[in-house]
Amino acid sequence: MLSYQEITIRLLLAAVLGAAVGLERERKNWTAGMRTHMMVCLGASLIMMVSSFGFADALKTDHVTLDPSRVAAQVVSGIGFLGAGTILFLRQGIVRGLTTASGLWAVAGVGLACGGGMYFAALITTVLAIAILWGLQPVEKKLVQRYARRILKLTLTDSANPIQLLNEWFDAESFKLANIAFDRGNKEITIEIELEGQESTPILETIKRIKDNPLVKEIVWSK
Repeated sequence: MLSYQEITIRLLLAAVLGAAVGLERERKNWTAGMRTHMMVCLGASLIMMVSSFGFADALKTDHVTLDPSRVAAQVVSGIGFLGAGTILFLRQGIVRGLTTASGLWAVAGVGLACGGGMYFAALITTVLAIAILWGLQPVEKKLVQRYARRILKLTLTDSANPIQLLNEWFDAESFKLANIAFDRGNKEITIEIELEGQESTPILETIKRIKDNPLVKEIVWSK
């Protein structure tokens, strides 16, 4: 059996490490912030100790065996329900909360490590998790901006020549056109332009230049 001191150390360490990871999510005002990560890590640590040492009386009976990994496996799979609650489907192709859900899954593992007495593994995992969530964020933003696709939607009058106007407004050197779609409706023409890895400056300059054109009825730019 574990001593009271060892139990306290394992639970406190799990709470502290869970809070360290949760602070990064708290910084972005996510609902699953510091306290949620602390509770997940703390609970996982307790469950691991119960799985490993909570059935000592039953083991005294003949022909009884114990597999502590079974309860730990249930924690890893069960935390998915909590992580799913942090995922938001905003619209088609736009999902938020996956990083927070993966963070909850990771701190559950940290809690299991603390409960199992693997302090070094828990500490290293926490350091790496914080480095991934916080330190790599600027790198991820640069990569996303470089390869992200943006949509520019133009609504023109039905008298406009869309091919001619596009050739005049968007030159191949300044714009990276990935796809163009036309839709001729009731007294108007809708053009949806998909730009890949496009910088904002040329788009804004073009919008300023064409927004007062009598052939242009509406301009919508989704960043």
